[in-house]
Amino acid sequence: MTDNQHPVSSIQPPAPNLQALRHALLAHRLQAYLLPTADPHQSEYPADHWKVREWISGFTGSAGMVIITADHAGLWTDSRYFLQAEQQLQGSTFVLHPLSATGTTDYIGWLAENLPPGSTVGLDGSLFSVAQLRKLEKHLHPKEIVINFQVDLIAAIWQDRPPVPLAPVVEYPLEYAGESRAAKLSRIRTKMLEKNVAFHLITTLDDIAWTLNLRGRDIEYNPLIISYLLVAKETAYFFINPAKVSDEIKQQLNADGVMLKSYDSLENFLKKLEQPVLIDDRSLNVQLYRALPNQLVVKGDNIPLYLKTIKNPTEIAFLRQALRKDGVALTRFFRWLEQALLTRTVPEYEAGRMLNDFRAAQGNYFGESFSAIIGYNANGAIVHYRPEQNTSAAIKSEGILLVDSGGQYLEGTTDITRTVALSTPTAEQKRHFTLVLKGHITLAKAKFPTGTTGVQLDTLARQFLWQHGLNFGHGTGHGVGFFLSVHEPPQGFTSSPHNQRGTTAFQPGMLTSNEPGFYKTGAYGIRIENLVLCVEAEATEFGQFLQFETLSLFPIDTTLIDPDLLTIEEKNWLNDYHRRVLRELKPRLEPKEVEWLKSKCNKI
Repeated sequence: MTDNQHPVSSIQPPAPNLQALRHALLAHRLQAYLLPTADPHQSEYPADHWKVREWISGFTGSAGMVIITADHAGLWTDSRYFLQAEQQLQGSTFVLHPLSATGTTDYIGWLAENLPPGSTVGLDGSLFSVAQLRKLEKHLHPKEIVINFQVDLIAAIWQDRPPVPLAPVVEYPLEYAGESRAAKLSRIRTKMLEKNVAFHLITTLDDIAWTLNLRGRDIEYNPLIISYLLVAKETAYFFINPAKVSDEIKQQLNADGVMLKSYDSLENFLKKLEQPVLIDDRSLNVQLYRALPNQLVVKGDNIPLYLKTIKNPTEIAFLRQALRKDGVALTRFFRWLEQALLTRTVPEYEAGRMLNDFRAAQGNYFGESFSAIIGYNANGAIVHYRPEQNTSAAIKSEGILLVDSGGQYLEGTTDITRTVALSTPTAEQKRHFTLVLKGHITLAKAKFPTGTTGVQLDTLARQFLWQHGLNFGHGTGHGVGFFLSVHEPPQGFTSSPHNQRGTTAFQPGMLTSNEPGFYKTGAYGIRIENLVLCVEAEATEFGQFLQFETLSLFPIDTTLIDPDLLTIEEKNWLNDYHRRVLRELKPRLEPKEVEWLKSKCNKI
């Protein structure tokens, strides 16, 4: 296809995969089988070994559920992936069930409505959390539908399945972490005492990496390690493939009271416990939960979840360095792109690779924090678009380009989106961009009392779009880790009051993205994203107030702004922001780069 209509890559699964799964379905007397986007740790980005949903369906998005029955193959995903899923499922027998669309039900509702009483639904319990299973049981048992959570149909039929990653573990230096492994374990044990438990089972990979000050390359884009951690009162047990750990790191761990155990030995180890164990049923998989004696289970949040979200002073200082690096990389990238477009078109994929190279040149670079979204014109309306080498659109010196990208530096994790005009924008495009910008500025300037949550603040970013009958279908922001996962719970901005991101109160030290957008299907996408740090404002007779400090450093395209739609206060915020961008980045740039940046930071 041509230019801005070019689709995301379409990976069609071979028909024998689906046929083999249906044969297994019949052999096990199952009426349906579920394939999630998950690994045994409930990771957002599973390693290739656990990409069972992608293997069977061809859909590569980071969220979705597949249901296979004898006569139906369905994919359930949310609005971020509607366009991507439509394109990647095209020509296959899979049916897209768009979540939240009018007249559709979620996958559990579909099972309840379409399976007759007495049916059995199969799933691999290692890939589902306890909370997920409880939700399934709540809705399916009244319909007399049985759940078999001990059946793995994939292992026998995925013949060329990638192995579990074996990348080596590396020590994350204390100079960057700002807190020792021993100190973190001590803080976890203090919380354990408060909850009166002898053990805390941690299965989420980012929580483990943070606790132990270790990093790895087992998960794409995230510097994490396939492992489990069981913290006891005086000892911690680290369940991992021992081949991944050097003798030197093993000795350092042992010195801090961390003992190595085989990754596959955890289930039997849990069966032998005789004292209370704290678990988080939103992340612990069913298979491991079944190994724990019921009378010992204490349910609660993962303790490191709330400890690591508060960035310490060392992390914050290094994060500022990472964002300066990112600003330099973006300056060089967009300047390069402008020059390249004077003489040729640039494939989206090439642009993404060049941006990665500019980041890598900054030093201490680990890799992208997610696959860069380089969306030209209509591709920018695909919220999680990913250009592929052989199918990406050719960027021309006309239209609109959306670039959402981030890097993993030793100094921290970055995530930034800029939407730029490559030619004179239309009045409609400027109006939509300015409405998004007004929401971004209003959220960035927010001042609020302690205890305020993401669902309360989310409206600030949407109000101007709402006034024109417009909206966007994703959250307004997510937590960001420190050289960890780019999407880090628990906090964020969302319009949904029913999830953790919406109900978590903001605290000083939390790092969050501010990214409202607008998407016109088939035409263009607009998103403006910066990272903001929650900091203390003033204390009054009404309590302590908080606010956000914007940390990201790169200009917002003023050619896309309709100045008549901005208030004096909004113009002042933008001009102050651009002065700071120029001031912070100038010492790191060559003279010609400084002149280019000055032109992008002109006063409005």
